[in-house]
Amino acid sequence: MQNKREVLLFFGSFNPIHIGHLAIANYMVEFCDIDELWFVITPQNPLKKAKDLLPDRDRQHLVNLAIGNFHKFKACDIEFYLQKPNYTINTLTYLSEKYPTCKFSLLIGGDNLETFYKWKNYKMILEKYRIYVYKRPGAKIVEYENSDIVVPDVPQMEISASFIRDAISKNKDVRYFLPEKVYEYILKMGWWK
Repeated sequence: MQNKREVLLFFGSFNPIHIGHLAIANYMVEFCDIDELWFVITPQNPLKKAKDLLPDRDRQHLVNLAIGNFHKFKACDIEFYLQKPNYTINTLTYLSEKYPTCKFSLLIGGDNLETFYKWKNYKMILEKYRIYVYKRPGAKIVEYENSDIVVPDVPQMEISASFIRDAISKNKDVRYFLPEKVYEYILKMGWWK
């Protein structure tokens, strides 16, 4: 029997994707037992108004610009097609059925781990999927029964998409916070000005 590909799912709005996201992703595929990392772009919640949130396909385009042809990264738009509101368990179940040769795991921040018990069917997620936790300042690493939680020693990245959007709106040059093609495209489109 062939071993399944280890695929780590990195969920986010990626509004925009920045070097912090990419550094974390790069660490995961090079220093953990991961074959591929998929950036799962989360759609805008239809119940929330997000004036700063770019349309789904624009954010997906930025992810594709950022990752280029690096074979260990993939942009994943699956949540654009799932029923709203969507829950992580639905995405995991769908992907596991659609890609039977892949073994999926989940990357979350330490702050999300603290409130993981509030997620829909969180016990099922913990029983079926490995959870990789990116440590965040001030967040506690909570333990759960029947879980496979891994806390790798990922370098801390104190960069946020909201900081980048705010800086762009103030005409600050933040070219080194973003992949070059992403920065150039944002300026060309005039986003967050």
